[in-house]
Amino acid sequence: MLLLALDTATPAVTVALHDGTDVIASSSQVDARRHGELLLPAVDRVLAEAGLKLDAVTGIVVGTGPGPYTGLRVGLMTADTFGLALGVPVHGLCTLDGLAYAADIEKGPFVVATDARRKEVYWATYADSRTRLTGPAVDRPADIAEQVAGLPAVGAGALLYPDTFPRAHEPEHVSAAALASLAARKLAAGEELPAPRPLYLRRPDAQVPKNYKVVTPK
Repeated sequence: MLLLALDTATPAVTVALHDGTDVIASSSQVDARRHGELLLPAVDRVLAEAGLKLDAVTGIVVGTGPGPYTGLRVGLMTADTFGLALGVPVHGLCTLDGLAYAADIEKGPFVVATDARRKEVYWATYADSRTRLTGPAVDRPADIAEQVAGLPAVGAGALLYPDTFPRAHEPEHVSAAALASLAARKLAAGEELPAPRPLYLRRPDAQVPKNYKVVTPK
């Protein structure tokens, strides 16, 4: 097994290689505006670090969000392209699940929250690092304060809103290393991973204006 994992659902552009036993190379850069620019060089970097070529990869793992439309589709389209070119399966994993898996919380419940912008968070609750209880969902922090009261929290969204998440701590962003490790563990246990379908949770900002008039000739 050689899994190539990547995620662009948060400001982190993160890539990792997992050989079925451990992470053998990884790269993470935080830049919310350069996902498309940074992702492929990061793939090249982790392959070079591992001393391997892309054609050695036997499977792709990609974070499916939730996340902003533009950043999220960079990772998903890249994963699909690699899968088609290499003839290998492409697996999806919820980005919040990757954060939960990396969290240093021995016992739940706890909450994972990432920044959804518009003064909202993408969030989910977990019984432990591998068991999601609720979500993912997108809400204003104040609207979910009662549901998450007293729970430890991880993620950039939790760190942004300490009034709602007073027990927030790192990791701030997901790592492909955690996604790859979680995927490898699930595959080894015979679990079927989800398809790589995006979790947008809300409509994109760009919409056709109301009362739009068609001006093309009949």
